[in-house]
This record gives sequence, structure tokens and C-alpha cells, in this order.
Amino acid sequence: MEGAAGPVEGVAAGPVEGVAAGPVEVLDCRGQRCPLPVIRLARRLPELPVGAVLRVLADDPAAAVDIPAWCRMRGQEFVAAHAEGPGYDVRRVG
Repeated sequence: MEGAAGPVEGVAAGPVEGVAAGPVEVLDCRGQRCPLPVIRLARRLPELPVGAVLRVLADDPAAAVDIPAWCRMRGQEFVAAHAEGPGYDVRRVG
């Protein structure tokens, strides 16, 4: 979804393949270069309840390495990578 200032964060409309059914928060970081998507992920994930999934949309190729690495370092669950978006699903563990 686009707003006056660019992409708007929100809730995905339907279930996410490979992820438990239910809404998924979406953090749109397309057009941003690393480390910005990881910084935004680190700020947003603690605001979600434990068990929630955050889909990070990031088109910087470095995100494919940086987001899973951040999850390992922070003890969060990297759920899946998706070509569309491209998107990276992260589940809040604690």
C-alpha cells in the first residue's frame, strides 16, 4: 500500500505460505540499503507479541544474508525467504 510519503506498513491480507495461518505484519523496506532494513527490523519486532511473524520486504541483495544473520545473533526465528517482494519472514521468539 502506498501513502503520501511512500510505502505504508500494515497487515498482510491473507495467510502466508509456509507460515502458520493468521495475519502477518509487513515492514516495507524496499529501496533502503542495508543496514537500514535490519535496523528497522530490530526496532519493530519487539513491538509485536511473542509468536508473531514479521515479513520484511527488502530488495537490497545484502538483506538475504543480513536478516538471517541478525536472527541467529538475536535468538529470533528466521522462518522463510520469499522471491516476491522479496520478503523475509521472522518470528518473534522472545
